[in-house]
Amino acid sequence: MHAQTDTPVIRYLIQENIPFRLFRHPRPIHSLEQAAAERGQNPDQVVRSIVFRTGANQFIMVLIPGPRQVSWPALRQYLGQSRLTMASEEEVLAVTRYKTGAVSPFGLPAPMRVLVDDSIMKQSEISIGSGERGLTVIMKTEDLLRALGQYELGQFVGEKTPG
Repeated sequence: MHAQTDTPVIRYLIQENIPFRLFRHPRPIHSLEQAAAERGQNPDQVVRSIVFRTGANQFIMVLIPGPRQVSWPALRQYLGQSRLTMASEEEVLAVTRYKTGAVSPFGLPAPMRVLVDDSIMKQSEISIGSGERGLTVIMKTEDLLRALGQYELGQFVGEKTPG
């Protein structure tokens, strides 16, 4: 079924018996809207996995709907700390083994705290990084949560970005 592609994400989902399907984009992705349209989804169904550095060699991942931005005040308050930064591309690769644009909370080399914005719950189906650029995993939201196992649900986003 998934023989043509093998990533840690896909191996994890198969191992955990989580239903999903793969979608390979026919051309490079240049916008969130393009990605969503090609997948037959609306932009809020595209889940972005954003990694933040919370301290020396300490990282968290926040899952948010594609067109939204993380609310820094909400995230700082939730975490109870004033200092945090988005992880650099090099840090993201080091802690996830995925390049930006393909990051996923699945198949990570070490456990990472995962925060899920509650607005994702409004969607019955989402798409999320597969570990490979140009390839996405599409799954039911309930299967996303089941696959995550441990996660924290909260309000971590502000307004939609201007389109």
